[in-house]
Amino acid sequence: MKKHNLLYVILLGMAVSNCGDKKKGENSIFTFDSTQYLAQYQPQDKLNLGVLNPNSKEIDSIIYFVNDTKVGVTKGNTKLPLALIEQKLGYQNLKALVYFEGENSEATTRVELVSNVTPKLLKYKIINTYPHDINSFTEGLEFYKDTLYESTGLNGKSYLRKYDYKTGKVFQQIDLDSKYFGEGITILNDKIYQLTWQNKTGFIYNAKTMKLEKTFTYDKDIEGWGMTNDGTNIYQTDKTEKIWKMDPATQKMIDYVNVYAGNAKIKSINELEWIEGKIYTNVWMKDAIAVVNPANGAVEGILDLSGLRKFLNVTPDDVLNGIAYNPKTKTIFITGKNWDKMFEITVSE
Repeated sequence: MKKHNLLYVILLGMAVSNCGDKKKGENSIFTFDSTQYLAQYQPQDKLNLGVLNPNSKEIDSIIYFVNDTKVGVTKGNTKLPLALIEQKLGYQNLKALVYFEGENSEATTRVELVSNVTPKLLKYKIINTYPHDINSFTEGLEFYKDTLYESTGLNGKSYLRKYDYKTGKVFQQIDLDSKYFGEGITILNDKIYQLTWQNKTGFIYNAKTMKLEKTFTYDKDIEGWGMTNDGTNIYQTDKTEKIWKMDPATQKMIDYVNVYAGNAKIKSINELEWIEGKIYTNVWMKDAIAVVNPANGAVEGILDLSGLRKFLNVTPDDVLNGIAYNPKTKTIFITGKNWDKMFEITVSE
């Protein structure tokens, strides 16, 4: 088996690819001239936009949109070349607003833009093994000023705690109301941000005192999964292939990327960690971590951590879910839901 095929065996158990799924607009006057369109394109490709005019209408002009953003105007029915390099990975929803004979009409279709990056298989080395509370349904894990913080899930069992990772000694713990299912956390500018799963509610705490300072409501109709930050913005997941970018001052979503490994989108990305300019994310129900370029969502590396299971006293349902980078030691800490151990590792190609 080729190396890149092995990577996809590791990762693509959680990937969904919709090859050949082209959505065509229902329009009795004009349709996109998509006879030469492929189901999938890569960022270096170009696309010629144009419409079919079966009724021989006299077309004055056409305005073209990609994902509701205007990309160009043509006179008559001339083709508009579209470079895909600036577009997000994922579906490109194409729209042509056709002006003809004093009227206008729309035509729509879509194509999928996939990654042109072949992920590298990464390897790891275990540096240390530490105890982990087997009753902790881990959702978020993050270092802040050399102290480890953890958020857990399950209604009635969700908490936020900071503790000594070497001994497991708890310094402070905040228990969530039983109506909340705790999810990911991140810490930025002495504030702890915590998500909940399906409550569409987040919390902001003072990182020094762990006192709750604010409760906020998601501005998108999404679930709360994982969180991380790059020192300026916060990133979070919602069970899909999306990584959202949030403004920490307003808690509003300002952008997103779709995560793709090669030609397949990766759904159910969960816990996040920002490590030296990349986002490390584990995927729900998989003992693997994808290393994602936050600028475009392309998976650049895959870390197969299934070998950790031989050191654990857990069930297959106790999945990997916890990634914390310690900038002081430049090592990564890995654990999972109800795992009895936490591993300190280094990663290399």
